[in-house]
Amino acid sequence: MAAPLPLSALLSQVLVAFIIECDNEFEHRMPHRTSDFGSTGRGLWLTSMAMWWTCMRFIGPEGVPVRELEKLARTAPNLNGMLRWGYITVQPDPSDRRPKPPRSAWIIRATANGRLAQEVWQPLVPAIEARWRARFSADGITRLRECLEAIIAQIPFDFPGCLPILGYGLFVKDRVHVTPRQNESSSGLELPALLAQVLIAFALEYENASLLSLAISANVLRVLNEEGVRMRDLPRASGVSKESIAMAMGILKKRHCASVAASVVRLTAQGLEAQQAYHRMVEGIEKHWEKQFGSATLRALRATLASLSGKLSLGLDPYPDNWRAKVRKPDTLPHFPMVLHRGGYPDGS
Repeated sequence: MAAPLPLSALLSQVLVAFIIECDNEFEHRMPHRTSDFGSTGRGLWLTSMAMWWTCMRFIGPEGVPVRELEKLARTAPNLNGMLRWGYITVQPDPSDRRPKPPRSAWIIRATANGRLAQEVWQPLVPAIEARWRARFSADGITRLRECLEAIIAQIPFDFPGCLPILGYGLFVKDRVHVTPRQNESSSGLELPALLAQVLIAFALEYENASLLSLAISANVLRVLNEEGVRMRDLPRASGVSKESIAMAMGILKKRHCASVAASVVRLTAQGLEAQQAYHRMVEGIEKHWEKQFGSATLRALRATLASLSGKLSLGLDPYPDNWRAKVRKPDTLPHFPMVLHRGGYPDGS
């Protein structure tokens, strides 16, 4: 039998499945265009739910100053992308009388298409959670929420409500603004935000003790070996896109963890040590969390996530007109979200 997945991988796969289901629904409902899969009119460039969580959900009718958005999101949004893709405008505040106000004081406003995207995005998370309650059982989702809330209640910091767009080295730790917790209760958080905050806490603990990010370790380093793996096989084996694998390989080669010859990737001795360290560290963090958050809570969380993991594929079939219907399915969901500037998709697409 296969070894049990690490807690971080279980959290990640449930979160990624939820996001993909939301993304499929957004794509189906929203007029959009893409580079490779056509368009449904003169709509926005298609993006993932991360762009809602880090940007659009905070932009009201009066707009929001650039400097405030990052504080609200607790991470840096992809403003240049959202501007280029047609979701927002960024302009000086008409009430600011300074001759050259800094860009941090400019106001972000949603375009007409951006406002339509907000209307489409707004109800999706509650709708998908209701769908999961019907599909997986209401009691199971309630137990999942209770376990996640019990952990978050013991973390004295606030994190973003989604996995951040990964920075250099594909690290989480450089992309989140950790602030003292303001609200003692997490009961009002939506399910993907609960999953994301617990997963961010796990990633920070891992990355503060590792030279490699959790995204690289869990997705790419994990599937390599000393005998060699063909580069073209890595997307299916890891569950993440070829573009994100190319970024990860650059880091692995720089760290002397992998070599590439004739499109075959092999672990070096240093890479094998890093791979073994990954397995030790994720196991060690889970054991540490059992002491920190309570073994009963961790056992219940693991059991609930494991019960969902075998059924996640039930909701992942895209609409026939979705772009995911036109590409080959990977063999697995990512063991950690690979959120890139490309559009914020959880598998780096």
